[in-house]
Amino acid sequence: MIDTLFSGLIHGSVYAIAAVGMSLIFGVTNVANFAQGSLVAVGMMTAWWIGTSFGAALGWSAAVTLTVTLLVVILVTGILGFIMNAVVITPLEGRKPIAALLATIGVGQVLDNSLQLIFGTQTRQFPQILPTHNLQIAGLRFGTSDIVALIVTILLMAALWAFLTYGKTGQAIRATSQDPEAARQMGIPVKTIRHISFVIGAVLAGIAGIFVGLANGNINPTNGASIGMTAFVAATIGGLGSIPGAVLGGLALGIIEALGVSWLGDGAHDLITFGALLLILIFRPQGLLFSTKSGTGAVRSEPMTGTFLENARAIRLPRWANLVLAVLALLLPFVSNNALAGAGTQVVIYALAAVGLTLISGSAGQTVLGMAGPFATGAYTSAILVTQYGWSFFAGFLAGGVVAAVTASILTFPVWKLSGHYVAIATIGVGAVTVAIIRLWEPVTHGSLGIQGIPFPRIFGQVLDTQQKMFLLDIVVLLVALWVVSRIQRAHLGHVFAAVGADQEAAEALGIRTNAYKALAYAIAGLFAGLAGALLAHQYTYIDPTIFTSTMSTLFLTIIVLGGMNSPLGAVLGSALLIGLPEVLRFASTWRGILYGILLVVIILLRPQGLWSRTVNGKNVTGKNVTGKKAA
Repeated sequence: MIDTLFSGLIHGSVYAIAAVGMSLIFGVTNVANFAQGSLVAVGMMTAWWIGTSFGAALGWSAAVTLTVTLLVVILVTGILGFIMNAVVITPLEGRKPIAALLATIGVGQVLDNSLQLIFGTQTRQFPQILPTHNLQIAGLRFGTSDIVALIVTILLMAALWAFLTYGKTGQAIRATSQDPEAARQMGIPVKTIRHISFVIGAVLAGIAGIFVGLANGNINPTNGASIGMTAFVAATIGGLGSIPGAVLGGLALGIIEALGVSWLGDGAHDLITFGALLLILIFRPQGLLFSTKSGTGAVRSEPMTGTFLENARAIRLPRWANLVLAVLALLLPFVSNNALAGAGTQVVIYALAAVGLTLISGSAGQTVLGMAGPFATGAYTSAILVTQYGWSFFAGFLAGGVVAAVTASILTFPVWKLSGHYVAIATIGVGAVTVAIIRLWEPVTHGSLGIQGIPFPRIFGQVLDTQQKMFLLDIVVLLVALWVVSRIQRAHLGHVFAAVGADQEAAEALGIRTNAYKALAYAIAGLFAGLAGALLAHQYTYIDPTIFTSTMSTLFLTIIVLGGMNSPLGAVLGSALLIGLPEVLRFASTWRGILYGILLVVIILLRPQGLWSRTVNGKNVTGKNVTGKKAA
């Protein structure tokens, strides 16, 4: 037990370093930096390169290797933090915080895939810059690296506390965190302070990466997203924006994970981590050390809700044009070869999952970052019912959508009473917990082995065993989904969704139960994601938990940002560009990920309304008010 607690303390101290950087940036800029984990991975891989290319090759001592590694990591990550804020975040000042959040997701994708391009995707051993198992006390074995990690954490936190408390720049950071406008009026260079905060946050992430490598022993450049998500969970547990809370959250999460894994096994890691997140959101959403008096941990404005599309409207085509497009889409499978039809099925499935997001993340203005969960639920539900219980494809397909919607709604039900950004965080937890349950429920889901032998769809006695037949089925389902979502948007319900997204406070003043409508929009989005997952399962004929990652959730959101967040046809266009074009041109997966990230950032900076929307001055996203009448 003692060795388990000590291991949790070591890992928790690393989480704390990364979480402090995230909380510092959030406190000053109100930006939830989802590229923080990517910066951790940059620090980790830079440390690996220094240790293997110079430390071991030149015979440097441990002290020299560690010193040089720290200096290089600080330099590299500090420069990246400055560039990120100057090029991506600062131009978004004055826009809704959700724009900056989505931009950091794009930056993270670029960094993660760039690391894979430079270093490859293979797992490798981290150099033993410091001994890892050379000490023992009362049966507890540990290493110099563990002691150094604890000492560095303590020194960093003490230095940061002294800097923020007594340093002139640190006091300016605190003032900017509490009230940027008041700080600006007092002569504080807020822009410079934000640069400094991003640099410090990035440097802390890089330093955390060094100790992630030392603690884990084996590293992989693809782990940036998972590390960043863990740091985000730690910061949320302590209280977003609270530096002491980030330290406490990191240590608490490390210990909880260590105890949980020792009892339930390593497969329960994500269930423990994100289960803890959901529990904190339900019972103490402000975090463990939230303080309304000092403003520590307080959220100035919702960073994960609302929309930056108030003056944009989806492009509407006349009915005859829609009919022409539908007919052309139905004819496409008959003139496609296997390669084109295979790419087309991917485009349509991702478009189907993204179409529902136009209601919740577009119209209703609630960011959702965990749609891989409902997608996985639909896939597994249909696969299990058809392979193990003899259900027909059509019955399993519909059940996949319904079960996905119901499951997602039940798991998020307790948090809809909270404000929008806490709900967005909860969707991250729901997605991760869903996939973790699938991995652990081995008697039903076969765990990490997945489900094999999923039959091709059978419709009216006809087996759809070719790419062209599957493509045709997918198109029919997508056309129905587009019709349903478009009808919802034009109906009174859609106008209410749009009113909630355009101005939640005004909608509540009119007596609209905004969170209830967001929950409904989320359920509808979960339904379509589940249907898309079911189609994917029967097309692949094999599924396993590794398919349904956080990257998939990000991709769904990227699709609607590219096409237009409140545009169903835009979701199809976004999917065609992000999924279809790389498939047809056979882009390598790494270059594809870099392209996704760059496109997301560019669209947010230059055309936030998306490709299939247009700006409309003086009108909300639908051009109509909540009663359904045209806006003046």
